Formats: sequence, structure tokens, C-alpha cells
Amino acid sequence: MKKIRNHVERLFHDLPETEEVIQVKEEIVLNLQEKAQDLMVQGKTEEDAINKTIVDFGDIDEIKAELQQPSEQMSPVKKKHTRLNLWFSVWGSVLFISLMWFMNVEYSPNTIWFVYPTFAILWWPLSMYYYWRRQGGGK
Repeated sequence: MKKIRNHVERLFHDLPETEEVIQVKEEIVLNLQEKAQDLMVQGKTEEDAINKTIVDFGDIDEIKAELQQPSEQMSPVKKKHTRLNLWFSVWGSVLFISLMWFMNVEYSPNTIWFVYPTFAILWWPLSMYYYWRRQGGGK
């Protein structure tokens, strides 16, 4: 049923390949293949069943319009959570690095070792910062 998949790919060719678009395309392909299978069970040939399925599917302008909405339409709650995650990672890292510094000073003041876990810990807020920026933060 490659013909169905190709038809759906042609319908969505002008949309960017986002996770949402891929998911919608897969769902449509599965539904159309299922309908074609049902028609073949009813006695139609494979080619007739596929053609009838494609013709009956019709227009997808409404679906495309929904998928084309800009990502700026992201809910304010999600944007707020992204910013909250960033601040949580910053403060969590500061607290953890402070703990490492205290343990270093208190238990082994002659050897400075707290900088090593500090580099590993700093990846957390750094990755959250880039995620926040990718989601449109700071605009």
C-alpha cells in the first residue's frame, strides 16, 4: 500500500517535518490502509480499494491549517514551565556546587577537587538554557 503512503506524503509536502506533522501523517496512513483493507475484504481488488480510499479521503486543508500555525502559539503555561525548569536547574546547580565546595573545604582543604564535579553539574543549566532558547524564550 505504498500508493497510500505516497499520496499522503504528497498532501503534506509543503509542511515542515515536525513531530506533530509526522504523527498526523502516520495516523492518516494507518486509517487509510485500514479502510482499504476493509474494502478488499468486501470483495474489491487492491487497486480499486486503494483508489476509492484516496478519493473518499478528500481534502485536508483544515488539517494543514492547524499544523501550519506558528510555534509561537505554544501555550503560556508551557513557556512558563520551560523558564521555571531553567531557573530550577540554575539554583539546583548552585546549591549542589556549594555543597561540593563546602565538603572540599571542610574535609580535604589541601586538595581542590570540587571543580571537577562542577564542570559536570554545569551541563544541566546549560542544556536547559538552550532548550529554553529553542522554545522561544527570551523574546
